[in-house]
Amino acid sequence: MNVAFLTCPGTHPGSPTRRADAFEHDLMVAAIRPELATRGHGLVEIDWRSPLEAFANMPLVLVGTPWDYQDSEEQFLAKLEALEAAGHILCNSAATVRWNVRKTYLRDLAASGAATIPTLWIEAPTATDIAAAMEHFGTGSVVAKRQVGAGAEGQSIHHHASLDTDWRMAHPAMLQPFLPQIQRDGEYSFLFVDGRFSHALRKRAAAGDYRVQSIYGGTEETLEPSPDDIATAQAVVDAVPQGMPLYCRIDMVRGSDGTLLLMEAEMIEPFLYPEQGPQLGVLMAEAITRRLEALTPVTT
Repeated sequence: MNVAFLTCPGTHPGSPTRRADAFEHDLMVAAIRPELATRGHGLVEIDWRSPLEAFANMPLVLVGTPWDYQDSEEQFLAKLEALEAAGHILCNSAATVRWNVRKTYLRDLAASGAATIPTLWIEAPTATDIAAAMEHFGTGSVVAKRQVGAGAEGQSIHHHASLDTDWRMAHPAMLQPFLPQIQRDGEYSFLFVDGRFSHALRKRAAAGDYRVQSIYGGTEETLEPSPDDIATAQAVVDAVPQGMPLYCRIDMVRGSDGTLLLMEAEMIEPFLYPEQGPQLGVLMAEAITRRLEALTPVTT
């Protein structure tokens, strides 16, 4: 059987508008495809905007790398729900994606006991909101992030001494105090497949930046986390209200007291860092195969 791997023009092989970080898509496909092939399954890269008919004979769909969904949120969610309605199994499920697409899901995880970064939720913030957030948090630097966003797109950092009074964001946002340990210590990522810990890594920003994504010059290093740190990340995965996702990346930063604070629980289209987890392809192929073996073939 073939498995669909959703893409977008920025990640699809051969696209004239591929992103600078599309190599991350290639690394994930290179890790998963051969392991699926040894189990008798193919992996087909397909733009998420393709018509439903294009998914015929592909009973399982991996959300993959649709890294432009944030600008077409409802269209994207509608396509995922249409795929499920047509009988395809979606990984992760449309319900999980709809819950995870808005970063307000962090409030649910905080209510379940996860330690999170203090956040103000503002619908259309301006410089006035940034100034108020600085006062609220007792800090001179605040980060503004889109509530529906990916890859730090649209994210900005603001400092009291150089605040642009004309700044505004046209999207619902989350405002957080800037944590300098992001630059000093980096960001920690814990990868899980079917609820099982796979691997961990530490991401560091380029000099003079605070964003850890490769497109901004960020780098990664393999990490051997302590059992306590794994348990902290595992507790977040276990608290997902829609049930266990096939894949999940838990991004965390250490607080000033050494406690791991949850930044993101990525269950839509995260890069899964196969170079730092050589077993990822096997774990993903095994999890996918278990689902395929439980399915009745579907047609669209």
